[in-house]
Amino acid sequence: MKLKAIVHEAEEGGYWAEVPALPGCLTQAATWEELRENVREAIEAWLAAGEGGLEPTTNQRLLEVAV
Repeated sequence: MKLKAIVHEAEEGGYWAEVPALPGCLTQAATWEELRENVREAIEAWLAAGEGGLEPTTNQRLLEVAV
């Protein structure tokens, strides 16, 4: 599975990143190399947490797809 992360330069130095495909999946780091590892760990943790917070409203349905 490939996911894209948007990387931002932090005002106080370093970087922070968000994964738009995974709501709330954010991380930060002091260096680019550290950020790459932190993004991977954040994605793994988000996926491991499952879909606990995803509840459809009355006009929505969930579709689970294995990749």
